[in-house]
Amino acid sequence: MHPSATSWFAARTSTWRDWTPDALAAAKGDTRISVVLPALDEEPTVGEIVTGVRTLGPLVDEVIVVDSGSVDRTAEVAAAAGATVHHRDDILPSVGSRPGKGEVLWKALAVARGDILVYVDADLTDFRPHFVTGLLGPLLTDPATLMVKAFYDRPLLDVSAAGGGRVTELAARPLLNAFFPELAGVVQPLAGEYAARRSLLETLPFAYGYGVETGLLIDTYRAAGLDALAQVDLGQRTHGHQDTAALGRMAATIVHTINDRLTPSHSIWPTLTQFERHDSAVVPHVTEISLPDRPPMVTVDGYGRPTATRTRR
Repeated sequence: MHPSATSWFAARTSTWRDWTPDALAAAKGDTRISVVLPALDEEPTVGEIVTGVRTLGPLVDEVIVVDSGSVDRTAEVAAAAGATVHHRDDILPSVGSRPGKGEVLWKALAVARGDILVYVDADLTDFRPHFVTGLLGPLLTDPATLMVKAFYDRPLLDVSAAGGGRVTELAARPLLNAFFPELAGVVQPLAGEYAARRSLLETLPFAYGYGVETGLLIDTYRAAGLDALAQVDLGQRTHGHQDTAALGRMAATIVHTINDRLTPSHSIWPTLTQFERHDSAVVPHVTEISLPDRPPMVTVDGYGRPTATRTRR
């Protein structure tokens, strides 16, 4: 491992048990905290996650679900559980809307009130409140920390106890180790659970789709240095798994995100061709997997940091 990554791993890795809710409540002061769930057709799980976050009481000032175009009852279930729900198309309508995760995470900055945003995937089947408190620990106790990434075991059916994270092991980790070796100590660079200060997030571009986590990680490192990052072991995380073709599209998007940060003047082919069998024939299926980054939110007309009064539950 790169020497910088080795020393960073030793100094900036903690576990969720290091950060108790009572200690965090004492450290919170006037800091406003927003928990944001990006959601697309997550009716079976989103309500339980929102309910779990709300058990943290005044430590969390708001729970926001940004709906990425669901066709099920995601929005209704989330609202019934106590979240504030926004549809991506209703946020900054002047800039239009795109599909994909990066879009809803970016647009969340325009509606969340928090000084710290905690992103939590909406497909978790075993959410526990320490998924939030663990991520808040380094941010509430160390002003130099700007972003905190989660890591965890990800069981994959009966394959292995930690068999999830296939795109990480087959694409993201090899690429980051090769081109950004200082980040080799990040256990799960694609983790969907992470927290960051608004003052950082609003100055960074947001990559398209599933490239967003990779882009934010690299851009935070470049903008603020390795010690602005920390990571927390959350134990185990269980969620739905995608098929191999979907994982291929995810990996291709990550390749584009890393390429854009290495050689922004050199564009690469923007689509991925995969193949499907229909009856006796194999036919190509082409997917657009590259769109320009969304710009730093501070540069967007119509963006003003929300200043609504804190909500106490």
